[in-house]
Amino acid sequence: MVRKRMPKHPLTIAKVVIIFQRKGVMPIVRNSFIQMSKLTNLKGRINYISSHARQENLYAVYETTDRKFWTELAKCNQEEFKKSGTDGTCIEARELIIALPESFVDYEPGKLLRFFTEHFKQNYGVECIAALHRNKRKTNYHIHLIFSERKLLDDPVVKIATRNMFYDENGKHVRTKKEIQDEDGQLRSGCKIIPKGEVYERNIFTIKDSRFKSDSFLDEVKRSYTDLINIYVRDDKEKLKVFDKNGVYLPMKKIGKNNPKAEQIEANNRVRTMWNQTVDRALVSGVPEEQILEVKQSEIGQTAKASIQKSGRNQALFKSLIMTAIYALELLISKVFKTALEKADKVTEGGVKSEPEQMKVWAVNELVMAKSEPIPEMPKKSKPASNYPRLADIYSKLEKQNKAICQREQQLASVEKEIAGTKGIFKGKQRKELQEQAEQLMIQIANMKQYLSSIVQSYGYNNVKEFLAEYHTCKTEYCDYQSAVARWEQQAGNKAESDSLKARLQRKAQEVKERENNRQSQHYRSDRGGR
Repeated sequence: MVRKRMPKHPLTIAKVVIIFQRKGVMPIVRNSFIQMSKLTNLKGRINYISSHARQENLYAVYETTDRKFWTELAKCNQEEFKKSGTDGTCIEARELIIALPESFVDYEPGKLLRFFTEHFKQNYGVECIAALHRNKRKTNYHIHLIFSERKLLDDPVVKIATRNMFYDENGKHVRTKKEIQDEDGQLRSGCKIIPKGEVYERNIFTIKDSRFKSDSFLDEVKRSYTDLINIYVRDDKEKLKVFDKNGVYLPMKKIGKNNPKAEQIEANNRVRTMWNQTVDRALVSGVPEEQILEVKQSEIGQTAKASIQKSGRNQALFKSLIMTAIYALELLISKVFKTALEKADKVTEGGVKSEPEQMKVWAVNELVMAKSEPIPEMPKKSKPASNYPRLADIYSKLEKQNKAICQREQQLASVEKEIAGTKGIFKGKQRKELQEQAEQLMIQIANMKQYLSSIVQSYGYNNVKEFLAEYHTCKTEYCDYQSAVARWEQQAGNKAESDSLKARLQRKAQEVKERENNRQSQHYRSDRGGR
């Protein structure tokens, strides 16, 4: 595991990103998108998502309870927040944004929204209000689902004052009337008195459910809705997966409507895509997944966390960290690739090895078994084994593309070495030509990396990791099948040979018997003639 900071290319990180941008970015993989946010103005948010006047494409609104519930909920949360004395802003409710496949527009909107909303209520037992939207360009079909963190009590708690009760302007209960009066003995603004016998507290809600604050809640919701969506997609290509944040890849950041940081997020997504493409190359080259995770955690995760704690979030620094991690991963790729080539050369020089002695023993044993056991049924090919030839062809394309990328990288390294050695005012023209050549090579490499990742995507896989998982499974099944067929052919062939020999012996014995009978018959006739 390489932990040292890798030196930057002479063309700098900024130029690498710019060159990459020229070629565009590969399509974002089909991961489910479900986002959760805290609502500090519940009434305003409900009005926004459910108003036809404020939404260009509002398809349906569904509510599990009446609007009065949400008014009471907001009031309750504000009162409890005030009592707590906590700094910050009161959270009145939470909202989920659930992205749907575009094909879901074929389903009846009202029924679809009701189904998805009731799914949440059944799972978590809280009230919801939801709206089904589509963006202006009609490319983003999604649900806004607002849910309560509190439930209604079966029996509301009502507290009645046994004496006059005094509250200051902050809603805090104080012991005496003097504490809420000014110098003139008048009640201060915002203070109040609740007379004896009147209700001073009325609770109709439970406390907030703490599970909605946990990190595991959103992951749980993502998996639940992803599974639900996948049941109703009509095309397997639209099936979604929950992104593994602890895996080797980096997630793409969604750019919301009128986001002031849109350009920053786009730039951030470009370097994330570059990392993901490098991960694809590393996996094709044979770099163990554990090593890729080590690079990701040490060069990106741990370093970024330390940087945030020290000086806050810095997009420029984050991009630099990712590029450094890419260089570290490329170093591992070159090492593994070189080792693989050396092994291949040794195998070529050594030629094909003779059959091991163990295989010869196995063959003898099979011959013995064949003479005494019946011929078994021919092995049946499993579905994974049947898929292997197709996957092997895809794998061959990946290897070919990876080799081509390595060749271009070697050319780039050679040119960069020339640039480093080209110094002085009289070599300006030569240095410029070399730099242009280097930039062209980098453009080619960026395009070739993008194509490598797109190879598996064109066959319906999200990434190389997903493809390789199926490839290795099918390869194992195929090898097992081939071995089973070889054993069957050996057994069937020996048995057939054995049966053929037995038949010949039986025919020979019959011929001998017939000849003996004929000889005896002739001898009997001869004796009768003599008498």
